[in-house]
Amino acid sequence: MKRFGVKYHPKVKEDVKKLDIKAKERIKRAIERKLMTSPEIYGERLKGTLKDLWKLRVGDYRVVFLIKGETVYVLGIWLRKEAYEKVNVKDILERLKRL
Repeated sequence: MKRFGVKYHPKVKEDVKKLDIKAKERIKRAIERKLMTSPEIYGERLKGTLKDLWKLRVGDYRVVFLIKGETVYVLGIWLRKEAYEKVNVKDILERLKRL
């Protein structure tokens, strides 16, 4: 089975600080079990301007990522509500520039 490497955008540290311990563990397990093995199967492609990006649903959280070759770049981890209300296309595109 193909194994993917995972790299995190520097701002993901700020995103993770907002999570409780239970959410951190659940997201960590999801990344290890799903994104590191089959990100295209477990993730869902975003639409519109962000069509090259993917999201993984982990409970009420969304992990937004980019797949390049055999590497998954995690761009952000947000509560669903924040991901769709507070985080805009500009923020995500800005994070893409810093990969």
